[in-house]
Amino acid sequence: MSGIQTRNLVIIGVVLAAVMAVGLLKAMGPGASTASQDEQTVSPTTTPPGTSGPMGPPIATKAEAKPGAPEEARLPKLLDLGSTTCIPCKQMAPILEELKTEYEGRLIVEFIDIYADPASAEKHGIMVIPTQIFLDADGKELFRHEGFFAKDEILAKWKELGVDLGNAP
Repeated sequence: MSGIQTRNLVIIGVVLAAVMAVGLLKAMGPGASTASQDEQTVSPTTTPPGTSGPMGPPIATKAEAKPGAPEEARLPKLLDLGSTTCIPCKQMAPILEELKTEYEGRLIVEFIDIYADPASAEKHGIMVIPTQIFLDADGKELFRHEGFFAKDEILAKWKELGVDLGNAP
């Protein structure tokens, strides 16, 4: 077999594999991926898939902090590391915004886009997104959760950890 024939067979094989993958994804339904609907696996070579649409209401990140703003009070912190493109991350956005608003002055809620800030993903050892890290007022990690985390479950976890956030208004 000549080199050209071998190359053509390889190209045909790659095209067939791609067609089969697309067919499998279509059969799995819209928004399907190989990761579960609750989480998206992150690898060091992963790049953000497109920039399709906003994640919802904006949540301030470290990069958006205003220069000269007073240092944050010593409060417990919910740190959510994810992206603006993964489905469970998008589902977390309104929950994080609600927590940020309802528990202002009692809880710091911070979202970090790991594609915009890959050093944070490495620093926190993120393997799956979204990942929520519960930190006490001294910055010590109390608990870590991977995947989608419902608001009532987040509040129950704070209570279980012995952190009194008071009642939301």
